[in-house]
Amino acid sequence: MSMAPGPRRWPLHAGLLAVWFAASFGVIFFARDLQHAVAGWPLGSWFAAQGALLVFIAIVVVFAGVANRREAPDPDFDEARFQQLVRRYHRRFIAWVLGLLLFLVVLAFAERAGLGKAWIASIFLSATLLVYTVIGVRGRTAEASEYYVAGRRIPGLYNGMATAADWMSAASFISLAGGLYLQGFSGANGQPGGLAYILGWTGGFCLVALLVAPYLRRMELYTVPDFFAVRFGGHWPRMIAALAAVVVSFTYVVAQIYGVGLITSRLTGVHFEIGILLGLGGVLVCSFLGGMRAVTWTQAVQYWVMILAFLIPVSWLSYKQVGNPFAPLAYGQQLQKIAAMEQAIIDSPQEQAVLAEFARRAERLDHKLLNVEQSLQAERQELRSKLNAMDNGQANDELANQLRHELAALPRDVPAARERWTEQAADYRERAKPLGGLARHGLAFDGDPNGSTQQRQEFNTSRLNFLALMFCLMVGTAGLPHLLTRYYTTPTVAETRRSVAWSLIFIAMLYVSAPALAVFVKYEIMAHVVGQPFDALPAWMSQWAKDPSLLSFSDVNGDHVLQFSELKIGQDLVMLASPEISGLPYVVSVLVAAGGLAAALSTADGLLLTIGNALAHDVYFAGDTSKAQTMRRVMWSKFALLVVALIAAYVAAQRPAGILYLVAASFSLAGAAFVPAMVLGIFWPRTSRAGAVTGMLGGLGMTVYYMVINVPAVRLALGLAGDGLWFGIQPVSAGVFGVAAGLAGTVLVSLMSAPQAQTDLQTLHP
Repeated sequence: MSMAPGPRRWPLHAGLLAVWFAASFGVIFFARDLQHAVAGWPLGSWFAAQGALLVFIAIVVVFAGVANRREAPDPDFDEARFQQLVRRYHRRFIAWVLGLLLFLVVLAFAERAGLGKAWIASIFLSATLLVYTVIGVRGRTAEASEYYVAGRRIPGLYNGMATAADWMSAASFISLAGGLYLQGFSGANGQPGGLAYILGWTGGFCLVALLVAPYLRRMELYTVPDFFAVRFGGHWPRMIAALAAVVVSFTYVVAQIYGVGLITSRLTGVHFEIGILLGLGGVLVCSFLGGMRAVTWTQAVQYWVMILAFLIPVSWLSYKQVGNPFAPLAYGQQLQKIAAMEQAIIDSPQEQAVLAEFARRAERLDHKLLNVEQSLQAERQELRSKLNAMDNGQANDELANQLRHELAALPRDVPAARERWTEQAADYRERAKPLGGLARHGLAFDGDPNGSTQQRQEFNTSRLNFLALMFCLMVGTAGLPHLLTRYYTTPTVAETRRSVAWSLIFIAMLYVSAPALAVFVKYEIMAHVVGQPFDALPAWMSQWAKDPSLLSFSDVNGDHVLQFSELKIGQDLVMLASPEISGLPYVVSVLVAAGGLAAALSTADGLLLTIGNALAHDVYFAGDTSKAQTMRRVMWSKFALLVVALIAAYVAAQRPAGILYLVAASFSLAGAAFVPAMVLGIFWPRTSRAGAVTGMLGGLGMTVYYMVINVPAVRLALGLAGDGLWFGIQPVSAGVFGVAAGLAGTVLVSLMSAPQAQTDLQTLHP
């Protein structure tokens, strides 16, 4: 029996995929050439930030409309009753949004009346967590279909809302605008980033809509590993898919719990580790008690907290700077001003003095690294001699305390000194570059395609890394288990297609605003902060500088005026500090913090649920759906979820790599592990069990290998020379090689295997 779509469907898929490819890879490849302005916008920048996203939305909407018209209605589906249910949900959510807006207005008036900041933060945090808790308690269930797929009765509109909240994780809400601030269009110095995240995280939904979600929903599954078990049979496809789901989701959830700790500690003032535990309680209430049913409605509620928290500051900054509150339409004119200010900064003698000092600091550290042991002993002896010369530290207590602090801060041994000085030297060398190592904001790709050999090489490497990261994010989107499981909750396949379209529309509301926020904040910093005397800097800077990972600045060249390269901003600061930068009331700062918390909580809910279900449903019970095992299966899922949550909290407390990097890495893992075998399994009847197993193991293994072998500590331990990069592609985009390996492995082994007796998969393509 043929598994491929009927002949009349292929032109629709092929045509829409061709448009998708042209709007993403085609246009971006020539982005450096598309610099002529249209309505004040450089065409390449506009298309990468907004135009392609509009095309992606059109693709999923057209596909849903055409495919749903072609498909016969489900005779078992009661449309009238469903629409009545939808109207009831509409009334509830309109009441929720109006109530949230009223609550914000009341707190704003209370702030003006003198209510303290601590009270405002406590009230807002308590109120939002209470709402999430009530939903979690009301949604508690031990029924398998409710716990795993919310009873398959979530309307496409509200599932799209929940999916958007699930999708817009801490990386999107907290780190995306900051990443765009630091990386501009495409990143700098061979590092991919910038608008690749916007294109990758939205373009991937075209693949979800056209190639994956409707077909998985048609099979009435509970988890993604269920597909591999049903399609290929046997033990290993399900086991490998389940373990891959755990690896991918765990990498992702660590980033979310890190964001939970960051936001909760900022909102309440508690230590980072305590903030993790407090936020984790909010995660567990929903996912532990009610599973997908409670998580879905909690995420739908959280979406409105998140989107209001993002849109209010960016809209106010837009109105403040250009007189137009519609930020995505207005920020193009600021790009030209930023380009002029960047050139002025590069030409500034004061700025050049700062860069020269950073270069000297890097040279001093390089000299120390020639003989680390001798340099460490000499530095330690020098500080001790200064202390002894001060008559046991009594002559000048302040200076003595400073010397003791410097002595205590020295590396404890030679390996620690080598690691620290190597990192510091690399940081100084980076900051010694023009603009402190940041890319020109509107410039597509490093280097110069018409310059010297080295400049042409830099350009080609930068463009290749951008395209590779975009590819990994797109393909990874189509393979993320916690995202695909969301589309199991709709009542029909047609509603699943609508849900993908709604998901992208809701996500687009934030993703078209993130580049605008990055531009407005950068303009605000360049125009109103840089060039100011240190004693006249805004108050928000000293507050956020308490965490040097978020903000640090110092008078490097000694002129008592802040230069651009003397300021170092962490990517998580841009969104979190946007209300203070904008001059908005403190209640908006609390709203932003609550929005970031909602983003991290919503995604962590879905990820922990995916991990718990994979371990219990797919590994322990191996998909057993008998009624006798239902209660035990759900309880084991809850137990696994709790254990994994605690382990993830411990890992997040160690403050691993940045949120954006961890999330991007999980996309490479997901794309390589799942997508080749899954898509071929849906559309190519010849795909065999051995081919799927080979493809999953090969893709995942290749991706992990490339990431690990390019960790500096690993290369140092193994005595490997050079950077180890293939074609200059950075480790975060390891999925490029993993997907290729998975695709080749699946196809070749399937062709070499004996044809497999096919499970009846008429449900995939009726």
